[in-house]
Formats: sequence, C-alpha cells, structure tokens
Amino acid sequence: MSELHYLTATEMARLVRAGQVSAVELLQAHLDRIEQVNPKVNAVVTLAAEQALDAAKAADARQAAGESLGPLHGLPVAHKDLVDTAHIRTTYGSPLFAGNIPDQDDLIVERLKQAGAISVGKTNTPEFGTGSHTVNEVFGATRNPYDLTRSAGGSSGGAAAALAGGMVPLADGSDMGGSLRNPASFCNVVGLRPTPGRVPSISENAAWYTLAVPGPMARTVDDLTLMLSAIAGFDPRVPYSIMETFAPDPDRQVGGLRVAWSPDLGGLPVDPRTAAVTATAPEVFERLGAHVEQVELDLSDADDAFRIYRAWYYALSFGDLEGLGPNTRWNVEQGRQITGADLARAERLRTGLYHRMAAFFDTYDVLIAPVSQVPPFPVEHPYVSEINGEQLPDYLAWMRSAYWISVLHAPAASVPAGFTPEGLPVGVQIVARPFADARVLRVARAFEQATGHGLRRPEL
Repeated sequence: MSELHYLTATEMARLVRAGQVSAVELLQAHLDRIEQVNPKVNAVVTLAAEQALDAAKAADARQAAGESLGPLHGLPVAHKDLVDTAHIRTTYGSPLFAGNIPDQDDLIVERLKQAGAISVGKTNTPEFGTGSHTVNEVFGATRNPYDLTRSAGGSSGGAAAALAGGMVPLADGSDMGGSLRNPASFCNVVGLRPTPGRVPSISENAAWYTLAVPGPMARTVDDLTLMLSAIAGFDPRVPYSIMETFAPDPDRQVGGLRVAWSPDLGGLPVDPRTAAVTATAPEVFERLGAHVEQVELDLSDADDAFRIYRAWYYALSFGDLEGLGPNTRWNVEQGRQITGADLARAERLRTGLYHRMAAFFDTYDVLIAPVSQVPPFPVEHPYVSEINGEQLPDYLAWMRSAYWISVLHAPAASVPAGFTPEGLPVGVQIVARPFADARVLRVARAFEQATGHGLRRPEL
C-alpha cells in the first residue's frame, strides 16, 4: 500500500467498499502525497485538509452504519479553481477574487459529493480559464510533473498535474478551447470534453453558450468513465442538458470500426516531435482490427466561428470588470468589437460545419488527430509564438487543433500516446459525432490498454 496514491480510482473505490482501506486512510495518503510533491509542481493551490478529514470521517461512519454508498465513496477529488466550492476559497485565478469564499457548491461539485467523493481542495488555472498555460498572478505557474521546467498546459493544468503527481485520483475541469484535452496531453493523463449538455453547468448570464463545458479528468479511461457516470445527467436549469442517462458502452472492442486519421486537421503546423508520436496511433488501431484511413479535412471555418463566439462570451461575462490580466482583457476588447453581422457569420459557419461533419461521421466512427500542435513548452513562456517557423498571431493560435474540435459540438478525449525523445508526454485526440461519448471512451480505452503509455509515472 506504499503506492496507494497511484492505484486507479476504480481500485481505490473497491478497497474502501471492501473495508480494506478506510476513507480517512485513503485521504491521508493523498494529503501526504500533496505535501511531498505539490511544492515542486504547484497544482493544488487551496488545500481544504480539515474539511476533507471531516468528510472522510463521516464517510467511514456511513459505511459502518450500513448506509447506501455512492459510486465515488471515499475517493479524494480536487476541483478546478473556476468552480464554486462552499466555504473553500475560489479565486478563478484572478487577483480580483483572491479572497472569494462562496456560500454554495457549483453543480459538478455537488454531484461529486453526492456520489461520495471527498473534496480536498482547488487546482490551479489561468485567470478565468483564459489560455492553455496555467499561470496567474495569484498563485503563479503550475509545472509539468514530467519536466518541472515545462508547462502543464491549461486551463485545467492544475488538475492534470495533480493527477499525474498522484495527489488525487480524480479531478474536474472545463473545456472551451481544449482545457480538458491539452493539459491531459501535456501531463500523460486522460481528459474528456463531453458533448455539451452531458455534464450540465448552470449559468446566470449565458445559459445557451455551448462552447464551454465541464468534464472529468483521471489517470485511466475506466476512472474517467466512473467519474462521468457520477457527474452526467439532466438538469432543468440548463436548456440544452441531455435527458438520457449516460451509460458506458458494454462492447470494449474496436475491431471493424472505421477510424479516420488526420495528422494535421487540414494543414495546421505540428511540431515534428508531436507529429512523430501521434503518427504511431493509426498502426495501433490497425492491430486492434479497426479500418484506418488517412483523411483530408477542412475545418478552417471553425477558426472564425470559435473566435467570434469566444470574444462575445468574454465581453458578456467579464466586460464589467476592471483590472483584468492581459489575455482576459484582450478577449474582452475583441468581444466589444463583435457586431450582429459577425455573430450571424459565426452561426452560418458553425451550422455548415455541423452538417458536413454529420455526413463525415456517417462514413467514419471516430476521428483521431493530435490534441496539441506542440509538446509541453518552457514554463516561463506565456504561450507558443511559433511552430515550425510559422509565426502565430496571438496566444490562441497554437491550440487550433483543440478549439476547432470544440466548435463541432462533439465529444473528444485526450489519451496518452507516447513521449518525445526528451521524455515529454504527447496525447492523441479521439473524436466522435455529437452524443457518442460512450464510443469515444470505448475507443480511448482500447488504445490505452493496447499501449500502456499512461502507466509511465513522473519522477518526483
């Protein structure tokens, strides 16, 4: 049990239910691990040890009394510092909210607790989740557990680093332009951007906005599926919330599936080190019996659509705040320039993409592609400014491989695909048609089981 913190969440849950490990013992193992490695990584930025210990003791008491136990009973979980947590500091990565302590939990936190999870604290994020590099003025930068000189990605970088470092077995995150997928790729863990509405999130000012979604992160696909089962489900306060109950695909094989492979999603620049790792994925699926075909895609309409919707959202959500950081402020300023004609163009472009991809997924069961266009970059760099000699116009451009997929309303997972010669993790992105979340997880699991890349741990 000396490596208790690196067991799968599924195995931890089994041990607790069997009475072989108590919730308190499991929590203490993770608190010890946080104390050991978090100073190096800076993933958990607000620790709620006392509240967690009280919750773990209560969980053990419920089990001793023979009460019904939730699927995540006794499992430590950390929450992204964008979601409200009752009586636990929530800063949104912004100095403007450095002392903010909410009175109630966001819906995803509430559901995790109802499933029996133990909240241990908050994970780092850039200001309001802005960007795929986790750094802010409140807590500083989160470092990659596999190379402390590198970025952990973002905006759920604290969650991914905490998972990779064995500080928690499960963590929640969110994804607008790749924030569940990019850090998973950078930190050799798994992250799922669910179909919008699969995991509902209540919004007071943008209830119909579908680009940003909450979702699960874990170290294995089975753990990801376990967590998704606890946080998915209809809520009437979310207008596009999915009515059906999420259920994993009982078929775990991928033999006969039609897999489309796109090495660059239609001409995007991809770092040769990333390209070399992701290029190994088609062969894996062929060995598993899938029919793999390299395809030529044109998702370029997604760029304009994403940027318009994102800018509009930022102006709506943060336009009244003074003292914003440069990335957030830039997005707000872009949003203030959006016109009705811009929104109409974005809607037309996104609608066209949706219909074209619906036809695409009539031919193919899944699409596989790079998650990120680059491997983890130096932590002191604010963002990637060039790829393969191509200069990028702004801090968003290096993540087009992720945010183009966001526009499709489709579920997408990042799964460990291997390492660069320097030992930096690289993930592969698995995408399916909207609402086919279970298929994405089925294919991701088969790839994970066939390769074992996720078993490689950082040296901390």
